[in-house]
Amino acid sequence: MSEMKSGLKLGFGLMRLPKLEDGSIDVEQVKQMVDLFLEAGGTYFDTAFAYPGSEEAIRKALIERYPRDSYTLATKLIVNNDSYTEESARQEFYTSLERTQAGYFDYYLLHAFQRSNYHYYDDFKLWDFVKEQKEKGLIRHIGFSFHADPELLEELLNKHPEVEFVQLQINYADWENPGVNSRKNLEICRAHGKIVTVMEPVKGGILADPIDTVKAIFDAENNGMSYASWALRFVASQEGLLTVLSGMSSLEQMKDNLSFMKDFKPLDEHENEVIRKAQEALNKDQSIPCTACRYCTKGCPMDIPIPDIFAVENRKKGSPEFRTKREYTIVTTGHGKASDCIQCGQCEGACPQHLPIIELLEKCRAME
Repeated sequence: MSEMKSGLKLGFGLMRLPKLEDGSIDVEQVKQMVDLFLEAGGTYFDTAFAYPGSEEAIRKALIERYPRDSYTLATKLIVNNDSYTEESARQEFYTSLERTQAGYFDYYLLHAFQRSNYHYYDDFKLWDFVKEQKEKGLIRHIGFSFHADPELLEELLNKHPEVEFVQLQINYADWENPGVNSRKNLEICRAHGKIVTVMEPVKGGILADPIDTVKAIFDAENNGMSYASWALRFVASQEGLLTVLSGMSSLEQMKDNLSFMKDFKPLDEHENEVIRKAQEALNKDQSIPCTACRYCTKGCPMDIPIPDIFAVENRKKGSPEFRTKREYTIVTTGHGKASDCIQCGQCEGACPQHLPIIELLEKCRAME
């Protein structure tokens, strides 16, 4: 397994790129972010077939502007329900090549493995397919991203020794979370000699703006560091990592991340104790741990904006009732409400966090 071309542990995640008022990606701002990232020594860019507009945006912001050997590019193929066929799944690879015009992918992932969908990758012979593309030189390294239990991770790594890297959800909030198993899954990859790329180090932005009790713990340090910096540095301090992906949505976020990742220093003993206090505070909180990946919404027959509703629920603490209802009305206008849920279970099968979404939506009806 080749190493990154620099010591920068930060990777540029391209799932939540900045948007213009019309909803399209702000490519000019992405160009500025790309320039800063490369100037700081970054090389790893992570997109996916399923990220709307992302592959085209990185073509314009990076691939058309820099030599191909000056960066590494990762993208992904996803199959998560019965609407896919072997042909449509394989076409994702060719579509990604066309969208990016990258010529080849340094890192290619079979995406978002869960108990509910991992069998499709065997059914459609996608493991053989990616190995064939590697033999052709169109893929340099084969991996998969994972949102399931340690037992399945062990099974997959034993069955597929061709895997060179695994993308895991790792953050201080999920370190011992039995629904995510950040620590345990990382240890399994280490035991198998697989290098790890990290997704969700800031848990979809939740740890960049954590609950007040966590903020108070970090504020007491009085070091001027952002809340996101604590989350990213915690993850980057772990062993066996290729890169830590941050899904940056603005030039300001890029600047902040580079301010502490360019000359990265692992957490010291005192800082690790601060993180432990933050973990204890989170364990006492009852907020819904949704990362807003939006996998749950794609097949919802009632078009319920589940992550948006959960975000309002999580932020209503201490807010006047009228403000909560107003925010709820904004996110549900033109969409289904929590009360429209028909309890079909599609969302729960797609959720990487394994949340009891039907039960949670029941509680959210009080905001209507």
